Amino acid sequence: MLTGIAAAFFYLFAFITVASAFMVIAARNPVHSVLFLILAFFNAAGLFLLTGAEFLAMILLVVYVGAVAVLFLFVVMMLDVDFTELKRGALQYAPIGALVGIILAAELIIVLGGSVFAPSIGRVVVQPTPDIATRTNTAALGDILYTDYIYYFQIAGLVLLVAMIGAIVLTLRHKEGVKRQNISQQVGRTPETAIEIKKVETGKGI
Repeated sequence: MLTGIAAAFFYLFAFITVASAFMVIAARNPVHSVLFLILAFFNAAGLFLLTGAEFLAMILLVVYVGAVAVLFLFVVMMLDVDFTELKRGALQYAPIGALVGIILAAELIIVLGGSVFAPSIGRVVVQPTPDIATRTNTAALGDILYTDYIYYFQIAGLVLLVAMIGAIVLTLRHKEGVKRQNISQQVGRTPETAIEIKKVETGKGI
């Protein structure tokens, strides 16, 4: 139970996180949306620190702020994307988005309601959180990911790899008139095809 200055910081970080998350979808400028997303990540990392999950806080800053959010920002700034044209067809996906939102809200209500109405449910967890005096958070998380659920972790990595390859294949477009490197053609070159000899007559140029 957080009290005193810790509780004050908790409400501060929580308020800024929720407000930033709302501005991500409310801002008209996509660059501003990405900047609000970075702000939300920073405050979420502060919430993790208050709960003692320092490893998750650092991972959130290093991975999401240092890589993903900055990548989004550069993509938005470098690509000339017509966001007005993209938003025109967004209403047709509103029913599906509302359905997904209702399902997620129901799951959150079930989880939070279960912890409120049945506090003893945490005692029947198969792998309870170890005491921080005997096992650090980082070590306990490593035990779960790389020992107990290593196969599921590897399967998740393969799924992400397949999704990444599929996204590259679907978005790969070969424009006409653009010179590209052909590895097999380069490797298969012979001295006869590697050079071309031009016989230039005396007094005439090429």
